[in-house]
Parts: sequence; C-alpha cells; structure tokens
Amino acid sequence: MPAYHSAFNEFPDAMQAGNMSILPIRTKIRGPAPLADPEQGDIIDETLDLFRANSLFRNFEIKGPADRLLIILILYISDCLAKIGSARTVPTQIEASKMLNTLSVDNFAIPGDAGFPLNAHYAPPQSRADAEYLRTYLTQVRQELANRLVERLYADGTGKPSKWWMAFQKRRFMNRSLGS
Repeated sequence: MPAYHSAFNEFPDAMQAGNMSILPIRTKIRGPAPLADPEQGDIIDETLDLFRANSLFRNFEIKGPADRLLIILILYISDCLAKIGSARTVPTQIEASKMLNTLSVDNFAIPGDAGFPLNAHYAPPQSRADAEYLRTYLTQVRQELANRLVERLYADGTGKPSKWWMAFQKRRFMNRSLGS
C-alpha cells in the first residue's frame, strides 16, 4: 500500500524555494505565507489528516514539491508529540501550547544547512534571501501547525492529550527526525 501524497502537488502558481512549495495557509500569525481561502483546506489541515497514516511508512516517494513540505511538517508533528510525551507530568492544553510555540520558533535547520536530515532529497535555496524567506515561512507554518495540533490533541475536553494521537509519539516517519 503506497503512502498518501499531497493534493497540492498540482497547485497552480505555487512559489518555490529550492524545490519545495510555498503554499498558502489559513492563519492569523504574521509572516510571509500567502493567505489561503478560509473555506477550503490548506497544507496544514492535509498534514494533520495524513500524519497518522503516513507515519506508518518507512519509504515515501516524492511526487512533487508539495510532498517535500508535507514531509517536513509530518516530521515536525512527530517532534511535537515527542516533546509533549517527554514532559514530566501530562501537560494541560495551555502548557502544551506554550511548549509547542517555543519549539516552533526555536532555531532549526532548513534544506541546504549542514544539520538538515534530508539534504539528499531537497535542493538548497538559490540565494541567501530565498533561504531567509524559507526560514520565516517555515517558522510561520510551524507556529500555525502547533496551534492546530494542540486543538486536535485536546479536542475531547478531558484536559489530557488524546491517546490516539500520543500513540504515535515514538513512531518515526521514514525513520527520521528533524532533531528538534
């Protein structure tokens, strides 16, 4: 059974940094990301929907530039779940939100950096300005993804993260981690 790929691979007029798509997102967080139509899903919704199914796969065939963004976001969700799972006590929704917001703005490697785990599959940005744009775009996407992930983790109203999500905290998509 093949892994699930992004529906945004055929997105018209998608900008690219390196060989990764810069896709519009629905957000209130300031940043360089283009704004998506509020009535339709975006790459963050798609990542949250496909995370649990795709995290079971060790191999992933990249079929387009949106798949590269999907991979980075799936690996970031894995890091978020590991961060919440490694807390001494079960964090409340507010504590989890603070932890993941801190994680999302921490310094991280982008394609082309020495510490980036998937450099073989990603082209580095062409210029320093492109690299800075990509870093700020990914920071904004990570912040929005962290906010939406916390909403899904604590959607049942018990004050504890969902066990159906936390069961994936030790799973490694493609046996990789962003190293956050």
